[in-house]
Amino acid sequence: MTLNNQELIERFISYILSVKRYSPLTARNYRHDLEEFLSWGEESSGGDFEMLEVKSEDLRRWMMKLSDDGKMKSASINRTLSSLRSFYRYLRHEQIIIHNPFVGVSTMRTSRRLPKYVAEEPMARVVERVLQDVESEDYITSRNALIILMLYAAGLRLAELVGLDEGDFSSDFRMLKVRGKGDKERVVPVVSRLGDILRQYNSRFLASKIWNSHEKPLFLSKRGERISRSDVQRSVARLLRECGVEGKTSPHVLRHTFATHLLNGGADLREIQELLGHSSLRATQVYTHNNIAQLKSVYHRAHPHSRGEAGQEGE
Repeated sequence: MTLNNQELIERFISYILSVKRYSPLTARNYRHDLEEFLSWGEESSGGDFEMLEVKSEDLRRWMMKLSDDGKMKSASINRTLSSLRSFYRYLRHEQIIIHNPFVGVSTMRTSRRLPKYVAEEPMARVVERVLQDVESEDYITSRNALIILMLYAAGLRLAELVGLDEGDFSSDFRMLKVRGKGDKERVVPVVSRLGDILRQYNSRFLASKIWNSHEKPLFLSKRGERISRSDVQRSVARLLRECGVEGKTSPHVLRHTFATHLLNGGADLREIQELLGHSSLRATQVYTHNNIAQLKSVYHRAHPHSRGEAGQEGE
């Protein structure tokens, strides 16, 4: 039985949700990329387009179309290609196709962007503020402060933070089990002061069983349900701006800050990789570039013979 284009997409989406355990948001992005490619293929071929018969030149034409439109940067085009690459890898694995059309298709060149992070001095001011707020008897104030501490002290992704349950901690709140990308689990140590704060938060708010669902999320909305991603984003941005942090103020900036400060403090790169839940060391190595950039900045500000070299930093 030959599957039509839409059936192939549905089967793939079902696979990444049930087998690969990708999040619904990730699956939605994959679906969008596949359906955009399908729509383009049908339009460019006059409606006679079969995803099972796609060739390498079709993929290159798709890349050129996205690039020529000027609406997407190279990194976004590569993300779209990654969705298609996973789709055709799945078809090949399931023996639905014999040849993978991505053989010989290269991704587009991208300029490497350094992760944005909060420098140590302004981050110290943030920590000082949230350590006061976390003692508040108002649940939302205390919750928002603890969110900042968890992101900075454990290097969590936004989805990981939102998905935290009370039972993910050890009984003494010294160890945390994190469910990361692809449902991979890792164990993150919790510094003693944060463990004490978590225990107090639990006894003051969560021990009263204020959940409005069968789940026991660590962070709750005003309605007693699991906090939303958008609520976390808004509260983090607001608190960081109130503390004078400039530039990006997203939860992911705090994850970058966690990694950068660990590296600056002498932590081993492989240890940071494990704490962040990166599947490869390559993803973690980007923080060494931040470290080098910081050293260059300090050198050019402080070294007496560097005054005439300021314009040569990028060489």
